[in-house]
Amino acid sequence: MKKFSHIGLIANAHVTEIEDSVRHLKKFLQSRGLQLSLEAETARILSDVDLPVFDETDLDRHLDLVIVVGGDGSMLSAARMLVPHNVPVLGVNRGRLGFLTDILPDRIDQEVGRVLDGEYNISNRFLLDVTITRNDQIIGRGDALNDVVLHPGLSVRMMEFELYIDHQFVYSQRSDGLIISTPTGSTAYALAAGGPLLHPKLDAIVVVPMNPHTLTSRPIVVDSDSKIEIRVGMKNKLHPVVSCDGQKDILSEPGDIIHIEKKSQLLRLIHPVNHNYYETCRSKLGWGSRLDDRNKGAQPR
Repeated sequence: MKKFSHIGLIANAHVTEIEDSVRHLKKFLQSRGLQLSLEAETARILSDVDLPVFDETDLDRHLDLVIVVGGDGSMLSAARMLVPHNVPVLGVNRGRLGFLTDILPDRIDQEVGRVLDGEYNISNRFLLDVTITRNDQIIGRGDALNDVVLHPGLSVRMMEFELYIDHQFVYSQRSDGLIISTPTGSTAYALAAGGPLLHPKLDAIVVVPMNPHTLTSRPIVVDSDSKIEIRVGMKNKLHPVVSCDGQKDILSEPGDIIHIEKKSQLLRLIHPVNHNYYETCRSKLGWGSRLDDRNKGAQPR
């Protein structure tokens, strides 16, 4: 496995308790003689530290690895910034769930150390590209690691739209919206809306209706190379919002066409060698433990 020498640090500047983890991580990396750079917002956290600073317009520093300290939201934001530059990413979890950020703060020395020693696995994750057209003119773009969501914004009204996959009409629908999710995002909003879990190795996209006005509308899993179109109904009285990872919103109008397809560049997500997807699901989603583990110490009946 490739070893890393120039590492970038990105942290959620809005969570004050993260500062301790970032400072500890910085000290640990420097103790190993590694070259460090700080993302611009992260540099504000460590205002007393004199290190090179980078942002999304200045990523030609040949970073070998970026470590993100925060929750899944921080990782989503970092992923969209870094994926065009083919920089691998490792996550230290200071958020709530942490499906994308594997390493706990009290395990930084051990787990990050093993990654730096070349003991890690790489999970390639694809993103979604989104383009919105109006009268054949592009009026908005975005990308998403988790999901693209069409929703009514602040309104409580249902919306009407048509779904096309690979230029074939699938259905028209009245609902609260539609979630287009990658396997990475299948543990997020799509899961809450009743969608299936997709293993990260699957090359597939899931389409999940949000509270459809029919009992027969169910999630659909399609090939990741599918071209997806959502045509906003002309009779809508509201202006639906297209949300990318819940972090970037684009306002649409009746008649707009939302084009969604797989992004060509892949995100290289670094995991410690002991990472286990199913163990993560068990711990984060409250799945049952082994029967033998539960029966240990049980009193005979």
